[in-house]
Amino acid sequence: MHPNAERIRAFYQAFKDRDAAAMGSHYAKDVRFSDPVFQGLVGDEARAMWAMLVKRGKDTRIEFKDIQADDHTGSASWDAWYTFSGTGRKVHNIIKAKFEFRNGEIVSHTDDFDLTAWIGQAFGVMGRALGSFGFFHNFVRKKARANLDAWMKGPPA
Repeated sequence: MHPNAERIRAFYQAFKDRDAAAMGSHYAKDVRFSDPVFQGLVGDEARAMWAMLVKRGKDTRIEFKDIQADDHTGSASWDAWYTFSGTGRKVHNIIKAKFEFRNGEIVSHTDDFDLTAWIGQAFGVMGRALGSFGFFHNFVRKKARANLDAWMKGPPA
C-alpha cells in the first residue's frame, strides 16, 4: 500500500475510533477542507469540524473502502450512519473523498455527497419538500457554520 493510501486508511480508522486528534494529525497545518455543507475550511477550522462531529455524533458508525493514492493525490469512498442532532432523524450518507498530499501530509480534502438527499433524510418531510432549493442549502450551510464557530469559541465563560 502506498504511504499516502495508508495515511487515508489511518485517517478513517481514527474516525472509526472517535479520535479527532489522530484525524487532525494527518492534516497539514494549512489543510483545506470542503464538502457540500462545510465549505472552505482551512487549518484548525477543519480539525475543529471533525472534533465537533466526533464529539456530537454519539452513534456515528462509518465504513470506508476503495482507498487509492499516489505521491500527490488520493481518493476513498466512505459511508456514515448517525442520528442528525438537529432533528433526531437517522441519516445514511454516502461520500466520495478526494485528497491532495504534500510531503506525506494531507493538504486538501474534499468530500462530495448528495446534499439534497442528505437534507431529505436529516429534515424529513420538510427536507424532502425544500431540500432541492438553493435557499435551503444555504440555510443548512449557515447553521452548520454557526455551530462550528460556537464550537471553536468553546463553552461560555
